[in-house]
Amino acid sequence: MRIILAGDHAGVSYKKTILEHLKAKGYLVEDQGAFSEESCDYPDFIHPAAEKLEQGFFDFGVFFCGSANGVAITANKHSGIRAAICWNNELAELARLHNNANVICIPCRFVSIESTIEMVDLFMQTKFEGGRHERRVNKIAC
Repeated sequence: MRIILAGDHAGVSYKKTILEHLKAKGYLVEDQGAFSEESCDYPDFIHPAAEKLEQGFFDFGVFFCGSANGVAITANKHSGIRAAICWNNELAELARLHNNANVICIPCRFVSIESTIEMVDLFMQTKFEGGRHERRVNKIAC
């Protein structure tokens, strides 16, 4: 599985931890940035990551910022992206199961790194249920 990570300054430490965690699990992982905790603009990192995901170079994305709102809004501007803000395991699972989300967005100022690891693992392991949900997901893109 190929996973792209991206975010802003608020997510740098979480992103580093998740990068190592996913690599240890055998995933191919690319870090699109940001690479320092100096204030920066999340669209500068999210748009290129979303484009690579949309073009099929990656299977999933994990995006990070303080609230996860900015990265989710930016990612969801791309028609091939279904980015979900998740702050607990149930939301991470449902994002995949019902919405076939391909990006999990982590609100780093509101969840622990331990919770983040659990959510990311659950997100990656959960398969899309399809059925009635597939009909709905097929209606998302404009």
